[in-house]
Amino acid sequence: MSDHPHLAIARRLKRANGHLETIIEMVEQGRPCAQIAQQLQAVESAIENAKKALIHDHISDSLERSFKAHGVKGQGALKDFRLVAKYL
Repeated sequence: MSDHPHLAIARRLKRANGHLETIIEMVEQGRPCAQIAQQLQAVESAIENAKKALIHDHISDSLERSFKAHGVKGQGALKDFRLVAKYL
């Protein structure tokens, strides 16, 4: 049985946080800027992916119920919204 999607998001964020702590150590040690920038990009990407997962979970869970209550027109609007939301 899979756990709640928000638990998976929390795990992603905890990994990103651990990685960020490592980057802070890299800065304090005077590691090359290129290495630090590369690692920062990885953390930014991880956080961005967590945000997207949270938004898409909300769309699938909460908004789906609301849109379905409006029948075929609501389902069409939900489909359009999902298409646009993938660009968030």
